[in-house]
Amino acid sequence: MKYYIIAGEASGDLHGSNLIKALKAKDKDANIRCWGGDLMRQAGGTLVKHYKEMAFMGFLEVLLNIGAIFKNMKFCRHDIAEFQPDVIIFIDYSGFNLRIAKWARTRGFRTNYYISPQIWASREGRIAKIKRDIDAMYVILPFEKEFYEKKHGYPVHFVGHPLIDAIQNTPTPNEKQFRKTNGIDPEKPIIALLPGSRKQEVQKMLTTMLSVISDFSAYEFVIAGAPSLDKEFYAPFLQNPNVGFVANKTYELLRISHAALVTSGTATLETALFKVPQVVCYKANWLSYQIAKRIITLEYISLVNLIMKTEVVKELIQQQLTTENLTKELRQILDGPKRNVQLGAYDELEKKLGGSGASETAATLIVQNLKNT
Repeated sequence: MKYYIIAGEASGDLHGSNLIKALKAKDKDANIRCWGGDLMRQAGGTLVKHYKEMAFMGFLEVLLNIGAIFKNMKFCRHDIAEFQPDVIIFIDYSGFNLRIAKWARTRGFRTNYYISPQIWASREGRIAKIKRDIDAMYVILPFEKEFYEKKHGYPVHFVGHPLIDAIQNTPTPNEKQFRKTNGIDPEKPIIALLPGSRKQEVQKMLTTMLSVISDFSAYEFVIAGAPSLDKEFYAPFLQNPNVGFVANKTYELLRISHAALVTSGTATLETALFKVPQVVCYKANWLSYQIAKRIITLEYISLVNLIMKTEVVKELIQQQLTTENLTKELRQILDGPKRNVQLGAYDELEKKLGGSGASETAATLIVQNLKNT
């Protein structure tokens, strides 16, 4: 069969790569073209366009790059028409993917969605487009099945969360060697900094995250560098001797971290699954925040709290994200009852996510559906 997969971010590249491996295990002669990143290419997909060319964050940045976005859409439609896939598989990245899905539906292509757009968070009206344009939806969060089926009468498949597989497949590093190789203090406990993956976001978040280091001299702060950014970009943040850096080794870093400061997003769930107590941070530019505040209907912004339906991890959002507040909250998770409460909740969180095998389950359903048509 011929598969066309579209992912537009680093997390989509990770999950897309595992899906490609699972598809190839089910369909030995699978021919896969993809939009994604290095991991999807290494897994055996023919990479059409890298997500680094597509990662625009925030309403203002999207407006400033609208020409490039429309050019990418035109190219994508042309490439699909040339390839003539048996199925198009969309991975998150809803602004782009739902537009391609609308076009694909009019051309008679089979459309599958793996990792749902977060319509439960904002612009719920997009359910009409999904019902119209998507043949099958594979969701990875337990509350999504209830949202789609009970609230909107749209049947979906809950396949479990692919992060569980990704984390289980990550080897535990030799901590002594890892610290030595990456220039990390051999003794100090590590506070991991996960500031995001886009330049604007990282600059904003690291400035605040690093403002607390003078109060925690007994710890080493280590920045998790994103695969989309060069080390030179991080150089201004590495002037303090108590600040370390690792590139493309976030999972290895979390394996040996004592606590973490994490920008809201998938990283909050990754940190929880590695059983690292965390404080969640979020600050957007004024315009983006004002728009988001009016369309996002959720009580929480972190996946950990959304899944658990209570505040397991502290969220410091916009004006709340200050040096004083961050210092206070970080101190509480380094030791004591709040740390223990978080760690206990993480165990329950993992059970709710349904265990391992998400990529394999999704691939099995996709291939079966193709064979039955």
